[in-house]
Amino acid sequence: MPAPRFADQLNAQIGNELAAHNQYLAVAVHYDALTMPRMAAFFYAQAVEERSHAMMMIQYLLDTDADVVIPGVDAPVAVFDDVVSPVRLALDQEKRVTEQINGLLKTAREESDFASEQFMQWFIKEQVEEVATMSDLLAVVERNHDDVEDIEEYVAREGAAGADDPTAPRAAGA
Repeated sequence: MPAPRFADQLNAQIGNELAAHNQYLAVAVHYDALTMPRMAAFFYAQAVEERSHAMMMIQYLLDTDADVVIPGVDAPVAVFDDVVSPVRLALDQEKRVTEQINGLLKTAREESDFASEQFMQWFIKEQVEEVATMSDLLAVVERNHDDVEDIEEYVAREGAAGADDPTAPRAAGA
């Protein structure tokens, strides 16, 4: 069973991941409404990925006989002024999630909860990837804010989701 402090924080992180899911869903809808199908598809996929992270955390708690608490989440930001602000918000969100994930790993270490520390390693690697992807996308969107076709072309070329990671933790319901 994970350390109680870690389990409490992981339950809170489930809420953070579900909030990130909702935020990416709102961003996808924004781009869909602007008839930017590649950006919409990219963010719909990001939303699914965030939900999957929550489900991995749920499965870990189930596997370790810890209580699972699904927290409520605030409504996402759903109105944006331009094509840049949703990506800026996404990058800020990924940086915040990185801090949260690092905090979880720190707690596991402080509690000598070695299994939970090992579980968090995949998420550490994942966050490096997420921040890099959003940083690159923000640079492209800022540079091409007046040319959505260039943005769409970039996402078509670079933004496709990679293959499933066989090292990823198992997700609940999968």
